Amino acid sequence: MSSCSDCQSCGTTTATVPFPGPRTAPKTVAVIGPPNSGKTTLFNRLTGLRQKVANFPGVTVEQHTGIATLPDGRQVQLIDLPGVYSLSPRSEDEQVAFDVLTGRREDTAKPEAVLLVLDSTNLSRNLMLAAPILALGMPTLVILNMADDLASRGGRVDLKKLSAELGAPVALIAARQGTGVEQVFDFLAGAMPKPEPKQLPVLQDVPKCRAWAGQVGELAAYCPPIPPKWTRRLDAVFLHPVWGPLIFVAVVVGIFQTIFGIAAPTKDAIGWLVQGSGKWIATVLPESLFRSLLLGGIWSGVGSVIAFLPQVLLLFLFIGILEDSGYLARAALIADRTMAKVGLQGKSFIPLLSAYACAVPAILATRTIENKRDRIATILVAPFMTCSARLPVYILIVAAFIPKKQLLGPFLSEGAAAILGLYILGFAMAVFTARVLKSSILKSGRTPFLLEMPSYRWPTFQSIGLRLLDRSKVFLRRAGTIILLVTVILWALVNVPHTNGHRPKIEDSLAGVAGRTIEPLIKPLGFNWKIGIGLITAVAARETIIATLGTIYGMDPESDKHGLEAALHHDLTPGGAVALLIFFAFAMQCISTIAVVRRETGGWKWPAAQFAYMTAVAYIGAFAAAHIIH
Repeated sequence: MSSCSDCQSCGTTTATVPFPGPRTAPKTVAVIGPPNSGKTTLFNRLTGLRQKVANFPGVTVEQHTGIATLPDGRQVQLIDLPGVYSLSPRSEDEQVAFDVLTGRREDTAKPEAVLLVLDSTNLSRNLMLAAPILALGMPTLVILNMADDLASRGGRVDLKKLSAELGAPVALIAARQGTGVEQVFDFLAGAMPKPEPKQLPVLQDVPKCRAWAGQVGELAAYCPPIPPKWTRRLDAVFLHPVWGPLIFVAVVVGIFQTIFGIAAPTKDAIGWLVQGSGKWIATVLPESLFRSLLLGGIWSGVGSVIAFLPQVLLLFLFIGILEDSGYLARAALIADRTMAKVGLQGKSFIPLLSAYACAVPAILATRTIENKRDRIATILVAPFMTCSARLPVYILIVAAFIPKKQLLGPFLSEGAAAILGLYILGFAMAVFTARVLKSSILKSGRTPFLLEMPSYRWPTFQSIGLRLLDRSKVFLRRAGTIILLVTVILWALVNVPHTNGHRPKIEDSLAGVAGRTIEPLIKPLGFNWKIGIGLITAVAARETIIATLGTIYGMDPESDKHGLEAALHHDLTPGGAVALLIFFAFAMQCISTIAVVRRETGGWKWPAAQFAYMTAVAYIGAFAAAHIIH
């Protein structure tokens, strides 16, 4: 790669890329590239792992490792690094990539080679990362991804000329289809030939030297593809200042109407299977403590939660389609206008959007935010976004109290409107809190928001299917670990003290005593001691309250006969039901989230303040609802 004539004046130095001859297969290889280049897609294809892939930046925020098995049986460790535009770290994710590549992380071996993944449809910009990567002096394969898009849109590049100009081997592939991936395996095996080394500048972000990339593209006869007409037409609508937000609202409404419309039949079907299998087990097992634990505890508790798996997966299906299609990148650009009004930047939208799935990865995704105060503010408001763990609780209570009536014909039912309102309520509180923080203790200047718009793409069945499979495993793992553990402990507490071979009344058990102890505190909210037990166990994980109530009411023959919804309808007033919904919309009931906030902020100050604030907001909001609604 030719260096510019002003390298002396702009302060850069040069380095030579070694290994012109044959080499052995490396043991550790870094995979790096700009956001939206398909880097993680290639990583997943090479290793068989299922790291989350999305069509917008900010998904990979720490390194992930996997093993690629070569055709001859040898294995190579691959490290998937965060997407970066340069090696001049400004945010924590860029710092992670820089530290790994330069061997500065004690917990990660320094890579012996690099896979540099670039978007072949946007090569002029992506090549700016090639100079500093190649200048590190490690064997590097430059991978031009999305070959299918390049060809279908009339673009072309001379691979031999580009390879000669860069002084590194170049491969043109389509990672989603697997086309050309065998060249990557050849490189990993040390079998790919390499051009003569070039003198390369170490830094690439000096204004006088920004023309590296353009010169190389010209010498390689790079012809950028023509943007598809339908992409320009869709952007004219989706990015319109009026129609864009309206379409986004319509999409969100449609999603929740679909989820709630399917909620009742699927929940009833799974509930029927759980109850039917429970009755069969009851006829097989003799009366014993184990039978009581299995049926009254595990089957009623964990089964109550599993019934909501279809709704959770449906939510992730819609989110996955919007992510992979490229639409959510447009939504982030639209949201930047709103973010600016509350003092946050558009980059905060992506972590906040991730929080609708789970607050833990959302908080990790804030590493893409360069401004430390903006990052902390985003971390503090992210748990207000309605995560997937809240959805089962919402559906259960709404189904028990909201009539099954249509609000806008077939487009929106009252139940779907209620759930949508709860999502909006959480978002509104996040915006309000962000505004307070950014105008006081976390005040800082406005940071420009730059976002590269990816092309629209059809989501693949494989990508969506693997994502749903992974979410199913996560959901069932929580049901089989945290929720199961809480259910077993709860069953034990419900059965103690066990006197003369008889189980105590639930209200007289240790669990009942705990619930009645906090009842004076929660009674003003319209909650009884049974709900109190659920609130205690929900600190471990929000959806645990369903398992708790399922266990408690499951041990009551009369309540178990009519079902959990009917039992809640009997024990809660309408005001108490709304209060419980609002409490769950605002409260920070998740140990995992508290732990990750402590880790990301470097101490207990912020998570303690966050927990206290969210609990106070939840209590005040629930108190108001219980006394306004009768």
